[in-house]
Amino acid sequence: MTPTVWLCHQTTSTRFELPPWLNASEHTRALPCQGTRRAEFLSSRWLIRQALAGASGEAPSACSPSAGRPTESQYPPDWRLSLSHSNGIAACATNLQGEVGLDIEPCQRRPNWQKVVQRWFSPVEQEWLLAQDDALEFLKVWTLKEAWLKATARGIAGNLQTLEVRRGFELYGDQCDSARPWQACCIYVDGFLVTLVYRRLATEAPETPLTWPPIRLLEPPLDDYRLTPADTLDSLWEPLLQRPIRSMASLDR
Repeated sequence: MTPTVWLCHQTTSTRFELPPWLNASEHTRALPCQGTRRAEFLSSRWLIRQALAGASGEAPSACSPSAGRPTESQYPPDWRLSLSHSNGIAACATNLQGEVGLDIEPCQRRPNWQKVVQRWFSPVEQEWLLAQDDALEFLKVWTLKEAWLKATARGIAGNLQTLEVRRGFELYGDQCDSARPWQACCIYVDGFLVTLVYRRLATEAPETPLTWPPIRLLEPPLDDYRLTPADTLDSLWEPLLQRPIRSMASLDR
C-alpha cells in the first residue's frame, strides 16, 4: 500500500478557543501557543484527524493520534503518521502499519545552503552538490534527510549522515534490510516540495509496481475547527523523483 499525503492551508481565523476534540497532551501543548502559532498547531491537529478519516473511512470526530508526538494513530489503530508544516500550510502522511516520514518546504526557499552542506553533509554529498550549485537540488537532499529521520524516529543532531544522497539521487541509509525495503519520493505541489520516505510492507511482493502517493489538498478548517468532513480541492502536483533506499553497508567508499 502506498502512503497518502494530505495538505491544508491553515485558517486565518482570529478565534483561538481550544476545540474540545484535542486529546490531553495536545491541549497541554496548545495552551501556551498564541496567535499564528496556535492557528498552525490547531490546523495541523485538525488535519491529522481529517487524514485518518480519509484514509480509513471513519468519521473525523472518531479519529485521533496517540498521545505525545503524532507518529501513530490511537483510533483507528495501526496507522503511522508524519506531520510537517511550512509557510502557512500543513501536511500529514498516513501509512498503514509501515513507517513513514514527511517533509515540506517552499520551493522558493533560498537559504545559505552551501554552509549547511560544508558543515553537516558527507564528503561525497559536498562534492556533487557544491559543484552543481543548485539550491533546489540541495532542497531535495535536505528534505530527503528530514523525512528519513522522521521515518526512523531520530532527530537531526548527529544523524544527518545516516542517509547519504549520491549524484543522480542514489540513496543509501543505515537502517535498511531486504525484507522491508524503504522508498523515497519528491513531489512538487503548488509551489512546495513535498518529500516522503516510507517502508513498504513485509507482505508486499518486491516486484509489485510502485505508484506515486496520492495527494489530497483539503479545504482549510472552519473558524471553530469543527471536525466535519473536509472537501478536497483541486491542486497542481508534479512528480520529481522516486528512488529506493539501499543499505549503507553496500557502499564502496
